[in-house]
Formats: sequence, structure tokens, C-alpha cells
Amino acid sequence: MGNFTIKRIYEPAEKTDGTRILVDRLWPRGISKERAHIDQWLKEVAPSPQLRKQFHQNPQNWPWFEHEYIAELKQQEAVKELAHLIQNQEAVTLLYASHDEKQNHALVLQQFLNTLLKSDHAV
Repeated sequence: MGNFTIKRIYEPAEKTDGTRILVDRLWPRGISKERAHIDQWLKEVAPSPQLRKQFHQNPQNWPWFEHEYIAELKQQEAVKELAHLIQNQEAVTLLYASHDEKQNHALVLQQFLNTLLKSDHAV
């Protein structure tokens, strides 16, 4: 299994990033495609538009968001694609645009993938 991390897309690309995958549903503001240096854009693993909007209206309800997003991830085929990609690459960096580095969907996605990849049901 390869190594994977998360990183804000506004941070400079580095060689150690490996395969860079944008995991936001919307393209990040102020970032050109050249500056993004992304290898793939997996919009499907981001929270649904409805969940994203509800969380932005009520960001203090973090536990609710985590629960709902994990429920979405369990139903999302693209998560299996992402897990397979992580397993077959030496290094993968999941990119997100949120300014909040402590409460964002990429953290939930990272925890979910870690659990999935360590389980007996790994892809």
C-alpha cells in the first residue's frame, strides 16, 4: 500500500506529493489548472452539494456533518476507485480548498480511507 496525505491546494506542489488528486466538488477559487498540478479530480468523493451547503450554513454542527458525510462515502463507488489508486501508488496527496484545516471534508475522507484500507475489506 502506498502512502497518502491531505494538503490544501493553495500550498505549493512538491515532488513528494506523488499523485495529486483534487477531492473538492467545486474548482478552488484563484487556482489555475497549471498551478494546481493535479493528476485527477474526483468530485464524486466530496460531500453532496446539499450536505456541503447545510454544513456551511451551520459549521458548528461538525459531528452531524461527519456522520452524514461518512454515510455518503459508504455509498460512493468513487471511494473504492480512490482506495485502489492509493493502494497502487507510492504516494498520493488528496487536495482540498477549505480554509479550515481542523474541520473539513478531507479530514473525514482521510480517516474513512485509513479505516477502509486497514480493514479486511480493503479494495
